[in-house]
Amino acid sequence: MTNRKMQYWVIPPEADAEFVAHMEDVLETYSQPYDPSVPVLCMDEQPVQLVKEVKQPIPASKNHPKRVDYEYERAGVVNVFMFAEPLSGWREVAIRPTKTKVDWALEVASLLEGRYAHCNKVRLVCDNLNTHTMGAFYEVFEPERARSIVRRIEFHYTPKHGSWLNIAENELSSMTRQCIHGRRIGDIETLRKETAAWASDVNETQRGVDWQMKIDDARTKLTSVSVSYTHLRAHETALRISYAVFCLKRGGGGGG
Repeated sequence: MTNRKMQYWVIPPEADAEFVAHMEDVLETYSQPYDPSVPVLCMDEQPVQLVKEVKQPIPASKNHPKRVDYEYERAGVVNVFMFAEPLSGWREVAIRPTKTKVDWALEVASLLEGRYAHCNKVRLVCDNLNTHTMGAFYEVFEPERARSIVRRIEFHYTPKHGSWLNIAENELSSMTRQCIHGRRIGDIETLRKETAAWASDVNETQRGVDWQMKIDDARTKLTSVSVSYTHLRAHETALRISYAVFCLKRGGGGGG
């Protein structure tokens, strides 16, 4: 079989009650009205390859476009954390040199003790990775401080093969397309500067997220899957649930 006759899918398990339970939990979380004292915060992460120029690009002129040499140098991989508060239209990007429990705990703690210091609780929507745990805070902080953070977090994990339910994943995709894709960024400080500028611009010109699918919609529209919703192929799920029902009201320079 040639590559042209092969298609790659995120194939979910069949009749998985755990998938449905986590999916409905996230949908119910998104259906709650905005409460600044108990905000919904979505987070996602991805690695980014740093790439250095080997030869200095030649600036564009009236006679030719900018010229960039084919050769480049790999400069390591860093981890990008995306945090998004869908109902307030706020997002923040954090860059760290590694992807560990410690990195995740430090970034979440920074928000809980900074932006959300006044909040009684934060509803955190994230993927169910082995780094996204309560224990991560105990690996970084003394027990008293760790407990003070954990008791204010209400975890809502997306199901396995259901990361498209995470609004931060869409924000991460937008940031990648608008800020990183097609560019050679050779060091972590430059990447931090560029992603911070992107977040600032989008926060100023953009909107909240209008997530339209509710639990009843999922149960009604996906009747072909009685126990779970996971008989749909991955691309149908993404189109019919994630992108088709979730609108990013972008304005100005937000794009996407």
